[in-house]
Amino acid sequence: MGLSLHGTSFTRRVAENRIGTMDAEKMSEALPWMLELPATDRETCTRELTDAAVAASAHGGPRLANAELISWRETAATLADRLGGSPVEWLDETAPVERP
Repeated sequence: MGLSLHGTSFTRRVAENRIGTMDAEKMSEALPWMLELPATDRETCTRELTDAAVAASAHGGPRLANAELISWRETAATLADRLGGSPVEWLDETAPVERP
């Protein structure tokens, strides 16, 4: 079962809007937590959520769209928390992390 968005499956609602008509402003109205993302990330989020929803709709399963939605929502929540008030420092290079 897909995540519910105002009584409608998120996957179905986004897929019905199709690529090209769902923009970041419309998506932010439906998902207000997106306003915590920087503008460029809202555009990326919209594109990735739309692509995942269309793919999930085509394959008949919402898992991909749900995973993408949860990932972006948690990113927005982390940014909203401002990581304890410290500015975010993004790494230019990847660093290996040992498994705990």
